[in-house]
Amino acid sequence: MLQSPMQSKSSPLTKPPGRPPKPDMVWIAGGTFLMGSDNFYPDEKPVHRVTVDGFWMDKYQVINKQFQKFVKATGYITVAERPLNPADYPGAKPEMLVPGSLVFKMTSGPVDLKDMSHWWSWVPGTCWRHPEGPGSSIKQRDHLPVVHIAYEDAEAYSQWAGGALPTEAEWEFAARGGLESTVFTWGNEPLPKGKLMANTWQGQFPWKYLKNHPPAPEPVGSYPANGYGLYDMAGNVWEWTCDWYTSQYPEDTDKPCCIPRNPRGGAMENSYDPAQPQCQIPRKVLKGGSYLCSPEYCLRYRPAARRPQMVDTGMSHVGFRCVVRGSQRLPATPAQSLSEQPTAVGGESAAIAE
Repeated sequence: MLQSPMQSKSSPLTKPPGRPPKPDMVWIAGGTFLMGSDNFYPDEKPVHRVTVDGFWMDKYQVINKQFQKFVKATGYITVAERPLNPADYPGAKPEMLVPGSLVFKMTSGPVDLKDMSHWWSWVPGTCWRHPEGPGSSIKQRDHLPVVHIAYEDAEAYSQWAGGALPTEAEWEFAARGGLESTVFTWGNEPLPKGKLMANTWQGQFPWKYLKNHPPAPEPVGSYPANGYGLYDMAGNVWEWTCDWYTSQYPEDTDKPCCIPRNPRGGAMENSYDPAQPQCQIPRKVLKGGSYLCSPEYCLRYRPAARRPQMVDTGMSHVGFRCVVRGSQRLPATPAQSLSEQPTAVGGESAAIAE
């Protein structure tokens, strides 16, 4: 049974340590909350209490314009743009061992939802600059979340910008926006008063889409913020966390005597995909869901939801945002020029100002 929204309990020792480290960061006062869910997917169980300390978090997902500044300043080359090592991909076809990424493509009709190859294709030449493959670009997409970002890419950017990637517990605490045990970041109703609250799949996945544009990421801030003033904590693009994936929380994780403080997930050696023993690439936790999530296929645009992602794999629907923890401050580096943050206009408006 769905529970009524409740406020999570924040610690009195979590006041902001000064001004925001950079524009459009929000202070998330730490506290103790109920993490996970017993009502949906097995890897979200069991519900357990967790405590996190206060931290700053980006109000928006990192956008193309910001990532482009990072690349220009550092010369960084993303994982999707680098040659592949055949030894890392035993059994892969030679034509697949070229720089590229996975691109979503709608199907012409209903398909077996257990076979993702119906809608995901490896497209050589795809990367953050060319999100739909060669010939596409990020021109006039400054305020869209950057995608085709592998874990290493997100980590490199966050370090350059003076921050870090959130832990899974930090991310979920922030996504809940002060509400406890609700299904979504905004409450329990999927469409409160008929209002669409996030960029998720509308129609029948993956072949019928009811919006007036193709399924894709939308400009950050296009939907209402949660209770902490954070945008797109549900839908749009999945977001990297720094925790290694485990298929289920430990059964004894919710001992009344020992509430974990700032937990850090599992061990790297336990994160490998047991269904692909030949592929020894560890996996991190993604949170938030994406524009491809739908109730009949992937009801994961919820704060408790999680999914594993191999650290070398970026896709059309994977991005990130950064945190700065406690008294950590940004260094006086070129990263400070990231003042061109996206700004929501008109309260809950979708508009973004230059």
